[in-house]
Amino acid sequence: MKTWGIRPLSIIAFISIGLLTGCLFEGEQTLEEMDGPPEEEATNTDVTSDNMENDEGEDIEEETSTTVQRELYLLDSNGMVVPQTLELPASETVAAQALEYLVKDGPVTELLPSGFQAVLPAGTQIQGVNLKDDGIMIVDVSQEFEEYEAEDEEKILQAMTYTLTQFDGVDRIKLWINGHEQETMPVSGTPISKGVSRSDGINHQESSVNDLVNSEPVTVYYPSQQDGQEAYQVPVTTRVTSEDDLYTSVVKSLLNGPELGTSLLQPFNAGAEVVDAELSEGVLTVSFNEAMLTGEETKALSEEALTSLVMSLTNLPDVESVQVKVEGVEEVMNEAGEVISEPVTLNDVTKVKGL
Repeated sequence: MKTWGIRPLSIIAFISIGLLTGCLFEGEQTLEEMDGPPEEEATNTDVTSDNMENDEGEDIEEETSTTVQRELYLLDSNGMVVPQTLELPASETVAAQALEYLVKDGPVTELLPSGFQAVLPAGTQIQGVNLKDDGIMIVDVSQEFEEYEAEDEEKILQAMTYTLTQFDGVDRIKLWINGHEQETMPVSGTPISKGVSRSDGINHQESSVNDLVNSEPVTVYYPSQQDGQEAYQVPVTTRVTSEDDLYTSVVKSLLNGPELGTSLLQPFNAGAEVVDAELSEGVLTVSFNEAMLTGEETKALSEEALTSLVMSLTNLPDVESVQVKVEGVEEVMNEAGEVISEPVTLNDVTKVKGL
């Protein structure tokens, strides 16, 4: 399997920034609370981006713009569900619009990056979205939604769920078809009566961990690449043991690399080991041995390894940024020869990667 410890890909140098999670588009979206739809049909009421709030809860007027960045979960050429940030026309109905841009042969067609495709069946109409007080967003779609292949069922659920839960206040989604609540998905019967959230995972990866009691699922990120294009990060859900603290367990899982036989690449050098991980006031300081660094004359932390680390670790509770340290190295540098002196945030790595 191709590893970046041997031949690192050349990526644009690390740049400091301003979605993942939660959100990679400009401005955190605050969704208005709506009443739930009646039992017999879902409403056509959509959440809007008009009423945004700052940390003090004060209303902020969103700057007028003809386009805005939205994160959509699409399928790459390897069948993985992958976040891509696209410029969409500004809209007040942000949730419904995001779903419309997941429909095959729909408005997203001209915007699709090379090798990517939409996930919802062609002809699917978004008949209504409705955010309830408990964080559940009800999504009502037309009958055309049922026209998908069985092997795409989980991918469709994952793409819809991750696209919509990027918005503030949306914790899980429930599916309705033509105004009728669905207990299971229409083709393969995946149970969805309780709704679907990010805790259900994405791009599930086989794990060597078989003890379900003393382990837990986590979502980590590995790079992938297609047709010689710039690398992009792919989220995968796997299980880690509780032998170590959660942070150390996640880093160890990353260092072990992705599942064999996938399109995912290993961004870490053979022999790289985590020495310590400590969280303090939102900053997770992770220490490694010197094998973490690449290069013969000048040792540096590869951009791909840094991005995988930061995107994976800031996914964990209370982690806002990551500080990387290496034993025996006073100043850790990136591949551009710049010292990584400050903790790195999700925005720092996702902006330069175009996610």
